[in-house]
Amino acid sequence: MRVLGIDYGGRRIGLAISDPMGMIAHGLPTLKNESEEQVLKALGALIQEREVEAIALGLPRNMNDTLGPQAQKVMQFAEKLAVFGKPVHLVDERLTSERAHRAMDEAGFSFAKQRRSVDRMAAQFILQLHLDSTRSKAADAAQ
Repeated sequence: MRVLGIDYGGRRIGLAISDPMGMIAHGLPTLKNESEEQVLKALGALIQEREVEAIALGLPRNMNDTLGPQAQKVMQFAEKLAVFGKPVHLVDERLTSERAHRAMDEAGFSFAKQRRSVDRMAAQFILQLHLDSTRSKAADAAQ
């Protein structure tokens, strides 16, 4: 089951896709957020081309577990994703961008390369969190 991971941002949208078994997240090219119409068209093509069955969308919660203005924008975007008829799972994305920056620092990425890659890597972290959580719930249910 292929799942699409999305790190939604006002300028860029990080994307990741799972392998067919739904085990591992792989990064995809980042999408520029130039217009809602353009973004939905690009996502629709990707969903059809990759045979996506579900979407994991990062929800930016504050550290005190409240929802700020960006979380409200993400929830509005989640409603727009309903047009594809796929389940949309909101995933707590706290600190995913920080984790992405830390991983790239450790790998020796330049600042410029980090700016180009952080959204994709954050989407991978969001998707992997969702995939791991789904497998964990399935294992618990089987016991």
